[in-house]
Amino acid sequence: MAEIIQKDGTWTFDGDALRLTPGRDKNVSLLRKTLGELTVPLGALAGISFEQGKKSGRLRLRLRDGADPLLQATGGKLTEPNDPYQLTVESDRYGVAEYVVDEVRDALLLDRVPTDPVDGYLLPGPSVPLSVSAGDGTASFDGERVRLEWNWKTEDSKSAAGTRSLALTDLTTVEWHPAVGLENGYLRFTVRGAETKAPPKYDPNSVELWGFKKDPLMALVAAAVQARLPHPTASPQAAQAAERPAAIAPEDDHDALLRRLRELGDLHKSGILTDEEFATAKRAVLKRM
Repeated sequence: MAEIIQKDGTWTFDGDALRLTPGRDKNVSLLRKTLGELTVPLGALAGISFEQGKKSGRLRLRLRDGADPLLQATGGKLTEPNDPYQLTVESDRYGVAEYVVDEVRDALLLDRVPTDPVDGYLLPGPSVPLSVSAGDGTASFDGERVRLEWNWKTEDSKSAAGTRSLALTDLTTVEWHPAVGLENGYLRFTVRGAETKAPPKYDPNSVELWGFKKDPLMALVAAAVQARLPHPTASPQAAQAAERPAAIAPEDDHDALLRRLRELGDLHKSGILTDEEFATAKRAVLKRM
């Protein structure tokens, strides 16, 4: 086993998977804290590297294309602080970082893991239900429907349409883009038969983002939806099968929902979720139970 513990987080490799746990330092981003611990199977990795600096270095994971719904939905646009596949390493731990790199690379070689794209997600994506308020609205997802609610800052023609409820089976794509410079970002859902090129400010199926602290959390909503859409490389037959709800054992589903309730409670206590966001997400969980 190889492990490196830093303020930024802890990476642990057991030969089969890398467990990425975000640190509790105040500089750890809100997105990484909310996303929580990730388990990346060896087969999802395309490579690992370590870059040394004068004061600190950086471990980087490279995933195979199509392996992670978060990377798929964000198109590689996550900034360094929000990227869960990067870890800041203090200078006195350079040797440990290099050891982790060697161990992962050796495992990739021994298992002959290919680096080509995959045809199915190897990571599950964020847990649902999710509810995030940022920009001109609130996006909620319970695993089956996306709900978009508007606030007082929403453009009038867009808010006049009222709250949007989009069935997962009606969606073809989801995309998150951060605000860059003077250009606003967005969370956009494409509805089958209702494609549009309207700016997010006027698109009733988009949330416009202005570059504030909670914007990256909208990427989690995008990833949760992306994980439940047909994989981009899936055949038409596979895509149709993916649109049908999967059978889940009642006891497994119930246990997962109980775990999600505990996670939401922890996020609420730590201040990551507001009272309103916590109440919305909790109602969605209890409805599914």
